[in-house]
Amino acid sequence: MTEAQSEYRITQVKDNVYRFTAGHYHSAFMVTDKGIFLTDPISPEAAQWLKRALAERFEVPIRYMAYSHNHVDHTLGGDVLDGPDVTVIAHQYAAEDLEWTRAPTALPELTFTDELLVNLGGSHVALRYHGPNNGRGSVSMHFMPANVLYVVDWIVLGRMPYQDLPGYDIHGMIRSTRQVLREVPFDTFVGGHAEIGGRKEVEHYLAYLEGLYGAVRDGMLEGKNLATLQAEIALPEYRDLKMYEEWLPLNIEGVYRTLIDASYFDRRPDIDGKNL
Repeated sequence: MTEAQSEYRITQVKDNVYRFTAGHYHSAFMVTDKGIFLTDPISPEAAQWLKRALAERFEVPIRYMAYSHNHVDHTLGGDVLDGPDVTVIAHQYAAEDLEWTRAPTALPELTFTDELLVNLGGSHVALRYHGPNNGRGSVSMHFMPANVLYVVDWIVLGRMPYQDLPGYDIHGMIRSTRQVLREVPFDTFVGGHAEIGGRKEVEHYLAYLEGLYGAVRDGMLEGKNLATLQAEIALPEYRDLKMYEEWLPLNIEGVYRTLIDASYFDRRPDIDGKNL
C-alpha cells in the first residue's frame, strides 16, 4: 500500500496514548518517560514516517513494538521500527505464522499464549488473546492508566465489517467482542480502522454481528440460498454504519460461507442442502 504524506498523522487519544493514522489504517502507541510502546507499523512507508515523527516529537526511544495479529497489511514495516533496544511482541500464533510464511518484517522475540502484561514508566499494557476471530493470534491491548482499548479488525466502530469477511471467524468475532465487554471497563476504544468510540459503540457493533449471524443462520435453516438471503435480509437498524449498502450483501455472503465451510449446513439432515 502507498499513502500520501497528508494521510499520515498522530492524534492524542487520551493522556499518554496516541493514534497513528496511515490512510484507512490506524495503530496506537503509548509514551512514557522510560520509552514508547508501539503497536502495528502498518507498512514500510508508514513506519518510516512514524519513526521520524516520534523522534521529532518525543524525547524517548521506542522500547516495545507489538503486533495485533499476523496479517501483513498491519505488520509490514516492523523491521523499520525494530532495533537493538526494541522488543517485538506478538501472540504465539501470530509469531508462528509470520515465521512460517517468511513475512518480510521483524519477527517477534517475545510471545505469549493467553495474557501478557508489559510495564513501562508507570503505565502498562495488558495484551489478551480471546481465541480465533480474525487472522491468527489477534489480541486486544488495554493501555492503562489511560484506560484505552485497542483492537484491530474484529471490532470496527461506525463501519460495517470488511466486505465478505475474508480471514474472519464470525463465531470468534462475536465471542471475543462479548469477552472484552465483560472484562475491565474501558473508557475509549481505538480500532485498526474506522472510528474512535466507547462502550456504547462497541455494543452497537456486537448487536450488528449477532443480528447478521442470526438472520443468515435462521434463513439457511429454512433452506434459503445465498441469493434469497441477500434479497431478504435488511437489518435497517444498522443503516448508520458506513458501507451499509455496499457491504451488507457481502457480509451475508461471508456468514453464509462460514456456515457451509465450518458448520457443514449443506450436509445437515434437517436442511434441504440441495437448495443452499
